[in-house]
Amino acid sequence: MTIQESARQTFRLEAEAIAKLANLLTPDFDEAVKAMLRAKGKVIVTGMGKSGIIGKKIAATLASTGTSSFFMHPGEAYHGDLGMIEKEDVVLAMSNSGQTDEVLKLIPYLQNNGNTVIAMTGRPESTLAKNSRFHLNVAVDDEACPLSLAPTTSTTAMLVMGDALAIALMNERGFKSEDYARFHPGGSLGRRLLTKVGDVMRKNDLPVVPADMKLGDVIIRISDARLGVAIIMEQERILGLVTDGDVRRAMQKYSNRFFDIPVEQIMTRTPKIITVKDRITDAEEIMHRHKIHSLIVVDEAGKLAGIVELYDLMRG
Repeated sequence: MTIQESARQTFRLEAEAIAKLANLLTPDFDEAVKAMLRAKGKVIVTGMGKSGIIGKKIAATLASTGTSSFFMHPGEAYHGDLGMIEKEDVVLAMSNSGQTDEVLKLIPYLQNNGNTVIAMTGRPESTLAKNSRFHLNVAVDDEACPLSLAPTTSTTAMLVMGDALAIALMNERGFKSEDYARFHPGGSLGRRLLTKVGDVMRKNDLPVVPADMKLGDVIIRISDARLGVAIIMEQERILGLVTDGDVRRAMQKYSNRFFDIPVEQIMTRTPKIITVKDRITDAEEIMHRHKIHSLIVVDEAGKLAGIVELYDLMRG
């Protein structure tokens, strides 16, 4: 077997195992999700070895998608960390064999404490599965490991089942992108969802021109501002917008007469406008929908506050 053949076989075995998980779902999955939704406390994930590593990822995914959760090492729990668990907490206990000693030692305490225990194992008849309130079956036919020793396919199945829990919980909660951003303020998504247009707009030296200004002078104003647009205003009222694209089309249309034509003759009289308090993702959506690169920004009173360009949004 070549190196690439080995890789393809691993992909095939793990993909087949994931596909079979759908047939292993029982009403316990629904009840496990409902228990997590009802929980007044946290979802505590625990597991040993490779299952524990997958458990850390599951706990992190749950926590970032609206379900308060953390990982607890079963060995440390048995030596004092059980004090982290409160009666209102739900415990997701993970063990492929369902016989992991460090995990099984926690069960009597959890039962006496009144915790709802959800087991994730590959053996429905195991001790852990039988002594839990709900069981999530992640049984696989074979490990991808050629010796059938190293947890490979089984840990992939656990990971996918954990994702299925998280996604089901998100759907039940009506979890939105804004909620996700609150838990990821340091990431690019969080910044984009929380940053307001007023934070990134251009507000100094705006290219504001009167309606009767000749296009020859407007070109100079657009060039000086380096924004690619000019805002046509009368006193404090916004009359329209003209872009460098409008100017180029006017040059082709009017030829020698171009420089003497007033800007109001080619301006867009109903330009797209956004407020300083709108999110930059809202501005970006408007630009993509209408295939434009600039938006006029107004304050709460509807007065001109700035201009935001697509480039500004990408930086935000």
